[in-house]
Amino acid sequence: MRIIVTSIFVEDQDKALEFYSETLGFVKKHDVPTGEHRWITLVSPDEQEGTELLLEPNEHPAAKKYQQKLFEDGIPVTMFGVSDIHKEYKRLVEKDVQFTMEPTKMGEITIAVFNDTCGNLIQIIQQ
Repeated sequence: MRIIVTSIFVEDQDKALEFYSETLGFVKKHDVPTGEHRWITLVSPDEQEGTELLLEPNEHPAAKKYQQKLFEDGIPVTMFGVSDIHKEYKRLVEKDVQFTMEPTKMGEITIAVFNDTCGNLIQIIQQ
């Protein structure tokens, strides 16, 4: 068994697609109409056959409340791995990404947290 799709709730699919592709650099894999919304997935440019990230509309009241509470409590909804966190931090800051935690060493790892502009905090990690 393997993970093929993981989802993240977003307030606006178009805005999320722009942020995750143009700012973060993920590659759009699927963009399929599903009624009022779309099935939009992205993949890492380095692993285009790897796990897909689904930009899931947060319209269900439970989803919206869950997303808002995690954001308010400062809890990242997912984690992306990077090879050089300081280089990635600098690149994202230059794209006006707002960080809630600058790169911070924690034992053998270094993490940072940023706002994805779509209702989520995202953690990046260098192992």
